[in-house]
Amino acid sequence: MSILIVDDSQDSLRLLEHILKDAGYKDIILAQSATEAFRVLNMNDPACLDVPVDLILMDIIMPEIDGIEACRKIKKRDNLRDIPFIMITVISNIDALQAAFDAGAIDYITKPYKKIELLARIRSMLKLNHEIKRHKAFEQKLQELTLQLEASNKLLEHLSYRDSLTGIANRRYFDEFIEQEWKRAVREVYPISLIFVDIDHFKAFNDAYGHPAGDECLRQVARALTNSIKRPADIIARYGGEEFIAVLPGTDAAGAISVAELMKANVVGLGIEHASSQVVNHVSVSIGVATAIPDRYNTPTSLITNADRALYKAKSDGRNKVAMAT
Repeated sequence: MSILIVDDSQDSLRLLEHILKDAGYKDIILAQSATEAFRVLNMNDPACLDVPVDLILMDIIMPEIDGIEACRKIKKRDNLRDIPFIMITVISNIDALQAAFDAGAIDYITKPYKKIELLARIRSMLKLNHEIKRHKAFEQKLQELTLQLEASNKLLEHLSYRDSLTGIANRRYFDEFIEQEWKRAVREVYPISLIFVDIDHFKAFNDAYGHPAGDECLRQVARALTNSIKRPADIIARYGGEEFIAVLPGTDAAGAISVAELMKANVVGLGIEHASSQVVNHVSVSIGVATAIPDRYNTPTSLITNADRALYKAKSDGRNKVAMAT
């Protein structure tokens, strides 16, 4: 425990030092002015956050800067604000003591010193400082744990919106996203397009090449579809099984068809062998596209249904095709 004693009287400093050391306090720092105390507390270095003492005993009456003003200056520093302050005084003027308490002091002792009283107050203040430090350490630990918990919750929320196999958005994220975008489009009056994608004859692919190859096929197709959308507002999600769905806010039918054709080409460009396909000898996709300008009388379900019907049409027309809802 480090104790700083500030008094312009050399005799008073030595007496206090003797009493404290005789009571077992070894780390005693002496200062004969407020300016010297400021140096001990590193107040000339705004970047220094060290708290070099656990208790300050300071005489009220000192030349240049008195104890009350010194206490006020010290208490303005965030890192020094919690140091207990005991004022030393030869006066019992109520106004002076009130000013000292207003400045941040929490106790006072009078000269001449009564040893038993002096040591009792010092023990009490040091115990208080220990409790303050313990409480602040607990608060800091609690804050750290709170931040860790928030980070963990954000990670869990992020993971809950991701498809574990492909890494893209999952059905849950799509459901929430389309609801939000639909409401926004109703307010701002712009179109939304959906693109439904289905891998052609995927069950036959799994049967022929095995499920690990099927999983890798899904991952590669997901990447190809993701690379086909360029705007931050657009999303691609795994809808279920071998089905994917893209949401393109603010995109009209012509724009959606263009993106869908790029998706089909990018999947073909993967060159994944599919000897069991009844369409082509590589992995291909069928795509359904639907566009609507949302209004408050409809829901996203109608747009999803139209995109699904367009997908069925693409399949009926021979697969490896893009079909637009009518």
